[in-house]
Amino acid sequence: MPIELAALPWDRTALEPHLSGDTLDLQHGRHQRAHLDAVNALAPAAGLGETALEDLVRTAQGTLQGHAAQAWNLAFQWRCLKPAAAGGGGEPQGALADAIVRRFGDATRFRQRFATVALALQGSGWAWLLQRPDGTVSVAVTCNTASPITGDDRPLFGLNLWEHAYVLDYREARGRYVEAVWNVVDWAAVASHMR
Repeated sequence: MPIELAALPWDRTALEPHLSGDTLDLQHGRHQRAHLDAVNALAPAAGLGETALEDLVRTAQGTLQGHAAQAWNLAFQWRCLKPAAAGGGGEPQGALADAIVRRFGDATRFRQRFATVALALQGSGWAWLLQRPDGTVSVAVTCNTASPITGDDRPLFGLNLWEHAYVLDYREARGRYVEAVWNVVDWAAVASHMR
């Protein structure tokens, strides 16, 4: 059974002015759809036609695994975002805020560390807020289509650092893009990913 492209959880323009509808069309309507089309074409030939997307990321290899990982990463990113008008942005709360304070000192230093790591990545990939097996949080990047769900860390928040994620809105200014995204992070959704 083919894996379908899920609709965005809000209107394509709902994250404006931070992320434009055109950028979401490019990321969701074009790139995520293309990755899922590739998965749906490659999985049956690999004997994995009935395998869930997350399981493909963990078990498939080569091109199939790369397409599955990028499709999963994008779907995960959408679940971590929320329009500012609907309560996106602000600061983390509760256990997530406590974990961030323990690791980084405060939310401002966390955002600075996240930006530093995101900007240090040469080329394409993803920036992540992760929960380690011991419950602590950390910031990391993965290159290209790699996904942290193939390891022991639990992704809490993921941000696409491929150029098409920001070039329409911010040109080559990846730092401005990272800064803008904090206005639309759904901290309750991020916290819900914790163990």
